[in-house]
This record gives sequence, C-alpha cells and structure tokens, in this order.
Amino acid sequence: MTSPAAKSLKDRAAAAAKPLPSDVEGTLALLKAGDYVADRSLATALFLALKLRRPLFLEGEAGVGKTEIAKVLSQTLGRRLLRLQCYEGLDIASAAYEWNYSRQMIEIRLAEAAGEANRDALASDIYAEQFLVKRPLLQSLEGDLEGAPVLLIDELDRTDEPFEAYLLEILADYQITIPELGTIKAGTPPIVVITSNRTREIHDALKRRCFYYWVDYPNAERELEILRVKAPEAGTVLAREVVAFVQKLRQQDLFKLPGVAETIDWAEALIQLDKVALDPQGIDDTLGVLLKYQDDIAKIKGSEAAHLLQQVKAELAAAAR
Repeated sequence: MTSPAAKSLKDRAAAAAKPLPSDVEGTLALLKAGDYVADRSLATALFLALKLRRPLFLEGEAGVGKTEIAKVLSQTLGRRLLRLQCYEGLDIASAAYEWNYSRQMIEIRLAEAAGEANRDALASDIYAEQFLVKRPLLQSLEGDLEGAPVLLIDELDRTDEPFEAYLLEILADYQITIPELGTIKAGTPPIVVITSNRTREIHDALKRRCFYYWVDYPNAERELEILRVKAPEAGTVLAREVVAFVQKLRQQDLFKLPGVAETIDWAEALIQLDKVALDPQGIDDTLGVLLKYQDDIAKIKGSEAAHLLQQVKAELAAAAR
C-alpha cells in the first residue's frame, strides 16, 4: 500500500540521501569517520549487507561493539536511528504498532452525537491510519528525506520466540501486515542491524534472512587503535599497558570477560586518577570498572593482578628492545 505522497517522499529521499559506500574500502572509511575501528572482515560483511539490502545480524559477547555499528551508520550516513531494545515479553504493540483506543472512542462518540449510525462506515473510519500509533518497526518502513532510517533491533536474544517469528515478514519483505488496514511496505528498505549476546540461540529461519557476522574481541593491535581513538588522553605507556592487561584478563577463567567498552571505561577512569602507567594499587582500586562480578574481582585482586601486571610489563619491555 504505497500512496502517491509516499512515492513522492521516496523520490525526494533518494535525491537527498547520502550515498552508501560503493566498496569495502569505502565502508572502512565510513566506519572510521564515525570513530569505529573495524577490521576488514567486519567491513566486508557490512558492505555486503548494505549492497544486498539484507539485515546485518551481529552476534558476540556483550561489549564488543555490536550496537555501536548501528549508531555509527546513523551518524555517518545522516540517517534517523530507530532503536528497538528487546526484552522478555516484548510484544507487537510495543515494537510495531497499536491502535489509539482513546482517540477511536472519541471518534465514535462524535459520530453518535452527529447521528451517524452507519456501523460499517464508522468501523472503517476508526481503523484509519490516523488512529495508528507507530512504534519503531513500523516507523522504519517510512521514508525520510535523509534516506531510509537505520533500524537497530538490539539484543534480540532477550525476546521470546513468538516475537522472533513475527520479525520474519519484516526482515524478508520489509513490510508489516495490519489486519484492519492491510499491508504496509517500505518504499526503500531500512538499514537493519540486529544484535545478539547469544544468551539463547536465534532460530535458523531468522538467520537465513540476514547476513550473519560474529563480532569477536579485538586483538591487541586493534584494541590499542580503538583506545587511541576513544580515549586519546591516555599516554602511550598507559594505553599499551591497559590493552595488554585486558588481553591477559581475557585468558583467565572468569564469569564475564571484559569487553572493549570496559577497556575504554578503564582507561578513562585511570586518566581521571592521573595515572600514566599501571601499578598494583591502581589496578586493585579500579577493577570494578573492568569486572562486573564480585567472584571475578576477588579472583584477580591482589597477588594475581600484580602477577599479571608483572608479565605485561616484562612482555612490553621485551617487545620494545
């Protein structure tokens, strides 16, 4: 169901929209412009998702930068960001649409007061688009002058399976069917980014409709580059030691390993404490920025942290020779 006004909006949006990258190098440059340090494989996945107009499904541990990709795309392409934060019990009324019952009731009262008794006409009137409350999924099908919006479906693994099934029509055909109104289809497909922390498996039917990519922890070189971009106030020595220490922590048997977001937060916390290098006391005092479970903190704090720091300093010194 595409009205002439919608077609006009689509034409104007196409003329005003910032162009999508034409190759992988352009995609890397686009992400870099948004201060997102990506490796080539991630940029390739994103480029292909954009080129093939497929949703990009990003899976990985919390804090590795999945959500940030949608934000950066919105920022660098100048598109509206629509975020659907998933949770257990999320339903269509909160995610796609619901009818404005109070406005419908007022319309019925006004019709009754005016003596309009044609029930079929009244039923048709109150289920018109003007009484529809649009949520992120439905909003994403509408065009903007800046181009199709970026739709972020964040932490899909937190929802129930029935809602996951509801997404199939949207992700396959970029349309939503409303029983009382008909099918609403996007003039231009939105840019869809789906994230999952893998607390449960997502059904294959949904994955088939997406371009899948596993976002892993960065290696030391890329994490150092991320830190230079996100926490430029950290000196060279502090930045190297922070990254090396976090990389060591990720080799430990912890309940929750620190993500990139924690690395950045830790560097910024140490900067606030005027640290120019790591020391055992400074690590113990700030471990809560990195680790989010008391058992993990108790395991690392003290002698283990000092031991890891000793290894870090020795390895960095050897590498500098």
